[in-house]
Amino acid sequence: MRLQSQPMSEVTIRFAGDSGDGMQLTGSQFTNTTALMGNDLSTFPDFPAEIRAPAGTVAGVSAFQIHFGSNPIFTPGDEADVLVAMNAAALKANLTNLKNGGLIIANTAGFDKKNLSLAKYDVNPLEDNSLAGHQVIKFDVSKLTSESLKESGLTPKDIDRAKNMFVLGVLYWLYSRPLEPSVQFIEKKFGKKAPEIAAANIKVLNDGYTFGEATEIFTSRFEVKQASIEAGTYRNITGNEATVLGLVAAAEKSGIPLFYGSYPITPASDILHGLAKHKQFNVRTFQAEDEIAAIATTIGAAFGGSLAVTGSSGPGIALKGEAIGLAIMLELPLVVVNVQRGGPSTGLPTKTEQSDLMQAVYGRNGEAPMVVVAAKSPADCFDTAYEACRIALEHMIPVMFLSDGYLGNGSEPWLFPKEADLQSITAKYEPSREEDAEPFKPYRRDAKLARPWAIPGTKGLEHRIGGIEKQNETGNISYDPANHEFMVKLRAEKRDRVADYIPMQDIDNGKDHGKLLFLTWGSTYGSVKTAVHEARLEGYDVSHAHLRYLSPFPKNLEYILKGFDKVVIPELNNGQLVKMIRDQFLIPAEGFNKIKGMPFTVSEVKQKIYELLNK
Repeated sequence: MRLQSQPMSEVTIRFAGDSGDGMQLTGSQFTNTTALMGNDLSTFPDFPAEIRAPAGTVAGVSAFQIHFGSNPIFTPGDEADVLVAMNAAALKANLTNLKNGGLIIANTAGFDKKNLSLAKYDVNPLEDNSLAGHQVIKFDVSKLTSESLKESGLTPKDIDRAKNMFVLGVLYWLYSRPLEPSVQFIEKKFGKKAPEIAAANIKVLNDGYTFGEATEIFTSRFEVKQASIEAGTYRNITGNEATVLGLVAAAEKSGIPLFYGSYPITPASDILHGLAKHKQFNVRTFQAEDEIAAIATTIGAAFGGSLAVTGSSGPGIALKGEAIGLAIMLELPLVVVNVQRGGPSTGLPTKTEQSDLMQAVYGRNGEAPMVVVAAKSPADCFDTAYEACRIALEHMIPVMFLSDGYLGNGSEPWLFPKEADLQSITAKYEPSREEDAEPFKPYRRDAKLARPWAIPGTKGLEHRIGGIEKQNETGNISYDPANHEFMVKLRAEKRDRVADYIPMQDIDNGKDHGKLLFLTWGSTYGSVKTAVHEARLEGYDVSHAHLRYLSPFPKNLEYILKGFDKVVIPELNNGQLVKMIRDQFLIPAEGFNKIKGMPFTVSEVKQKIYELLNK
């Protein structure tokens, strides 16, 4: 029987299994194929926090969620339409993420006595009617994979590793996706080094597709049409990949070589890996022995004339704190990338949070102001990283760029920018001086209060550096009380003057005045944008503004905030931006907080809108 494809405007699929089941690869391949089909999409990889949790346990479950559609997509979806559960633990850990009536595709081999025990099930949920509120399709993926490859000559272990490709083939058939992109990926990855592995995975992928088509276990097949998006060349991109390209683009646009000094840490390590592949663009990467060495080398690179960048996550940023203060004292163009994660201390290494805002703005000894910017989506990491570099170079000031695990690992389609459309970056070194010229003043300032970039070894630019307080203009050591107060206020004014060179704040959705404004920053953008859009269609007087610039704020932000009866600030922390807004503008902003290592859902934000406007 040939099924007719049912059209759907959007779908959310969640792949879940043990860490060794290849769910991240499966989800990534489904994502890449979906992007090539022209759907808009957003993804959320959900890694286990334990590095080596016992196989089959809930703690070891790895999941990947993709939300795709023919409409604009801004979040990875609230609840899944489909849950792929490769074992009992995957079902237990993710069942609450499935819609009522949603489809469960279960690998029965993962629901044997051992797996049920490890997942702490007393009875098999596939057989006790506890899933009656869902559609359940169950088959033995492991057995079907073994049957597919019984003549391959591979070991049982290698055969079992291919079972994720069988599931991928089934999902490709179910949602009318082509096999060719994944076939090409497999051939490129394994074709030369392990042709037998490549052939096996391609065969299993095709057999999974055929299984979906031939067995009639599904009552429907679905089709999601291409999205209506701006014409151009797109690629699917993660936030960390976009950050890499944003940094490289800034280096190329400015004509300044890029140096990246870093120490590996989740979830920022991919930036180091990505930049290491771009040596042809005058990019130099250095993996240091620790976080302090990483930023120390970066400060040296900035002093030597490079676009200097260091990257880490919250715990690593804490270790870099004193050295960041040194860069602020030296007034060097330094970019600090912070891909935030749950804390404090080691906290939740693989879970997302927005808990480093206060650290970014205030978290250094003494009065040490720096510029802080934050990305709103995976693709926006390109623009925001580029902007961080522009500000650092043009204002001779350290800039912290905030991303987080949700943005860094998540993905969405990215429209390739044209070089001509990128904002220019004006960066120049101080020229050499003749012997009879006036003595060089390394802290002489321009209209931005930026000092000259004096490269060591340049004739006539010899000057003193260090972390002890400096005399204005000369840079000589000064313990004069009045000079110290003057320099503290001058460095703050230099940071604040950046506001003259950034865009005014705008309203993302809704009117510029009214009953309720949701003010967001970072990765809360997508869920709030979607919720506000849907609530406005229902007639609610709610607007949404999103901040990229967090220190300093845009110059017109106070005017916008005071145009609303109530301002609500959703954050994945215990209330940080809300404190800054109350402090600077003396308005009774209200916090809306979630600290569970997971992003806001659209339904959570809409419920808050209803609660506030239905009083």
